[in-house]
Amino acid sequence: MSGTTTAGTPAATDEPVVELRGVHVVFKARTGTLFRANRVHAVDDVSVQVRRGRTLGIVGESGSGKSTMAKVLVGLQVPTSGEVRFRGAAVRSYTPRVRREVGRVVSVVFQDPATALNARMRVREALRDPLDVHRVGTPATRAARVRELTHLVGLPTSVLDALPGQLSGGQRQRVAIARALALEPDVIVADEPTSALDVSVRAQILNLLADLKNELGLGMVFISHDIQTVRHVSDEIVVMRSGRIVESGPAAHVLDDPQHEYTRTLLAAAPALL
Repeated sequence: MSGTTTAGTPAATDEPVVELRGVHVVFKARTGTLFRANRVHAVDDVSVQVRRGRTLGIVGESGSGKSTMAKVLVGLQVPTSGEVRFRGAAVRSYTPRVRREVGRVVSVVFQDPATALNARMRVREALRDPLDVHRVGTPATRAARVRELTHLVGLPTSVLDALPGQLSGGQRQRVAIARALALEPDVIVADEPTSALDVSVRAQILNLLADLKNELGLGMVFISHDIQTVRHVSDEIVVMRSGRIVESGPAAHVLDDPQHEYTRTLLAAAPALL
């Protein structure tokens, strides 16, 4: 990443916060011969842009490359080829400094809050941890930020002294979202954030994410196998199959007038969200 781009620089509204250009991710498979391993193209020539205040929905079946793409977006997966750009600056190498910088710009909410949160760490400590690691502010300002985060995600401050196992699934996911917001990122990548939750609380979490996007001006990447859920939250949609983008565009256009047979198949197979 260029030295002229830092995590504290405000993102221009017309410039993507994070962008993939012709990205490929290739893994060596365990099958193959002794002298030649098979290669799996988990992500194949993918280009996307994520801007503040907009939600990009990524939809596809298991194995379509969604989660690998999410890892590239948050800097957890180095692409085999292609270019990744954060705030207009190309990532040249994934040094520890660059990873820390990317972590302040783009945050992630994982699928299962039960495993994403440390079972032995109280909520107060879990929310303060990113602030401690990045040495943000003073102990007093960090404590104030922790209280602010619980308010942002609709939790009472009484949960701060609880362990994750003492909370409901919906409360745990709210804590995970609060933790993702701790460093005031420009973009949140939510990878199947409602699939581990009861049906009764899924809509609450979806509405919370939509409210946070609007209130904070966040960019958001929402990843799901459920095309109706993606419809509910997205401004733009990318449909993936076997690592490739088969259709993309504004949500209404893609879902109301799908051009690809695979998109039509996903829509036909999906039950209504509500």
